[in-house]
Amino acid sequence: MEKVTGIGGFFFRASNPAALADWYDRVLGVSPVPQDSETLPWTQEAGATAFSPFDAATSYFGDQTRQFMLNFRVRDLDAMVAQIKASGTQVVVDPEPYPYGRFARLTDPEGNPIELWQPG
Repeated sequence: MEKVTGIGGFFFRASNPAALADWYDRVLGVSPVPQDSETLPWTQEAGATAFSPFDAATSYFGDQTRQFMLNFRVRDLDAMVAQIKASGTQVVVDPEPYPYGRFARLTDPEGNPIELWQPG
């Protein structure tokens, strides 16, 4: 069976796409889609990717009106949390270390839930 090889993009609506793209670039280091053929797009490191539909009634994403939650892998959760806090964005670290890693939660400026994951 032929399979996809990875996620090639994540596209979603935003009230202010330019401002939100800038926030992702400044706070998380996810550069916006290039507007020319010479600039390289953001490239993720190879690693595990969870692809998991959740029950429609889940509270895991926080806000019940949100249909998705982004989960980003990070090398150093503490350093990333410090960087996010320095930007003025609230982030909450899960105090529980799990066998598969550590987690933190935040929302982008438009309220989209984000989970950071430092694999264990």
